[in-house]
Amino acid sequence: MSKENISQNMPRHIAIIMDGNGRWAKKRFLPRFVGHQRGLSAVKRVVSYCANHQIDALTLFAFSTENWKRPAEEVSQLMKLFLKALQKEVELLNENNVRLRIIGDRSPFNEAIQTHIDLAEALTAQNTGLTLTIAANYGGRWDIVNAVHHWQQNNPTKSVAEMTEADLSASVCLADLPEPDLLIRTGGEQRISNFLIWQMAYAEFYFTDELWPEIDEQSMDRAVASFKSRERRFGQTSEQVADVKN
Repeated sequence: MSKENISQNMPRHIAIIMDGNGRWAKKRFLPRFVGHQRGLSAVKRVVSYCANHQIDALTLFAFSTENWKRPAEEVSQLMKLFLKALQKEVELLNENNVRLRIIGDRSPFNEAIQTHIDLAEALTAQNTGLTLTIAANYGGRWDIVNAVHHWQQNNPTKSVAEMTEADLSASVCLADLPEPDLLIRTGGEQRISNFLIWQMAYAEFYFTDELWPEIDEQSMDRAVASFKSRERRFGQTSEQVADVKN
């Protein structure tokens, strides 16, 4: 990716760990699933924000490989919500020129979910606006291992010892997009939880105590303002960055 995206510019690619749905519901004495439903409303607000501000890409961490360990009833409800979103929201995304992609290991999902993922991606594949990526049954370590396997399949005469950083970068998920400039995590936690660990080598991190269902346009404005205030050096000195800007 080009690293000329200096601090006063908008981020080209925003990645978000959507944390706090369950706690939002618990604070209101509601079932956790209600928090996940309200979280979908926050997704819509953030997608609109990014589209309106001409962000190139938005990647949302919806369900990690570790989330299968949650109570079976909660996982079941999350899968139903995922399917409903694929069935009900994709037409609107398509009307707004949004390209939808799903990354992660799809094999554990039921046939209906896998079918609707394929349909949603096919419907929006030619759209040229915001690229919205949903990471579902995704893990950063899985991504790297999967990338190595993919590279080996395409280079059967080579050994892994010959693999370069550029080879791996070209094989991980989202290889065709600019790397994330800004990671936002809601809910007060300050870790990346196995999310895009290869791709976020130079991302700026923004942590907020706001719970995911509370996120709105003003929340995004604060995150972007924090990003704009930072000097992104990519290993260079401040003086070198200033020379490039001038």
